[in-house]
Amino acid sequence: MKKFELIDLAPATAATLGEGERRKGYLAGLRDIADDAITDAQTDSEIAREFIGHGELGPKSVTNTQKELFRFLTWCREEAGKTLRMLNVADLNAYKDFLREPPAEWISTTKWPRADPRYRPFSGPLSDASRRQAMIAVKGLLAFAEQTGYLRRDPGALVKNVKMPHTNRVTRYLTQQAIALALATVGARAASTPAALRRRARDRFLLLAYTHTGARLNEIVSANMGALYTEGNGRWWLDVMGKGGKPRRLPVPDDLLDAYRQYRQAYGLLPQTVRADDMPLVLSSRSRAPARVSDEAASDALKALFNDAARAASALGDADTAATLRQASTHWLRHSMLTNHANNGVQLKTLQETAGHASIATTAAYLHKTDNERHDEILASVNGNNIV
Repeated sequence: MKKFELIDLAPATAATLGEGERRKGYLAGLRDIADDAITDAQTDSEIAREFIGHGELGPKSVTNTQKELFRFLTWCREEAGKTLRMLNVADLNAYKDFLREPPAEWISTTKWPRADPRYRPFSGPLSDASRRQAMIAVKGLLAFAEQTGYLRRDPGALVKNVKMPHTNRVTRYLTQQAIALALATVGARAASTPAALRRRARDRFLLLAYTHTGARLNEIVSANMGALYTEGNGRWWLDVMGKGGKPRRLPVPDDLLDAYRQYRQAYGLLPQTVRADDMPLVLSSRSRAPARVSDEAASDALKALFNDAARAASALGDADTAATLRQASTHWLRHSMLTNHANNGVQLKTLQETAGHASIATTAAYLHKTDNERHDEILASVNGNNIV
């Protein structure tokens, strides 16, 4: 058996679990089940598939959960040498530590396909935030396994979550000056070929879309052209699907609407379309036929733009802005939008609904005005009293 042999974690229900897979199994041994179990799963991989198929997860959440449970079940098999029913609290704490520094043979900086023999589950040690998410998936599986009767006890219930460094405020955002420089940079791009023209118009639209709406990466990429519309009262909206399948509609300002129209024209489309248009909102600049880009491709496009803008900032002698732009990602634009509006008088409840935050406390982390005022008042006092 190969160390990282593929484990089938396609979402499943009891009706889709085949007898052949039960006989084969990926982690040998019958389950120690309760008499009133409400699952047909016979192996650890089967209960994992049932767990993934049980929730109403979006495609991205399914992919992330599959990745985390593949890592965990492989660790159970290769490192612990145990099935789920054999695990104890110490084992789970050991796995939590394992994630902090996986052995070299578990790591590859190249992302090989899962079926490739060179594939490795990790690209390096996980951050505290990534370890926390990994353990949330593991503990979710174990809790589900106990609730269905596949396990008699859930050792995960006694394992503490990974502690995160707590911060009361969001710091990863771009200033309006940095965003303006990025806009100037994309506008100055050469467009000597149709593909370059399409790329310039698309990337400008992307930059303004994330800057003005505060949408998450996938929310823009997964939308269609018809999601940007008006109801005839002069107000324009962008419909997106948020976490947990919750729809939101986001206000569209004039400059974003102009960028949208120019972007469509660069692709040979009419400036505006109808709400029923299911063409992807974010198109590949290389494909002749309309093709949706991936989340990763959209992220990489803006990363490249930020790096270009960083070089422009360096040429202007602005080392601070250059350093910030080199670190920036698409998600920073979401933080930038919320930070800008929170500190310019927009009510937090309005921002909470626009951002799709479950708790207003999350939105409040973007409010820095009090900090800035406190800073100015202290310095004014220092300067006024000539304190040395």
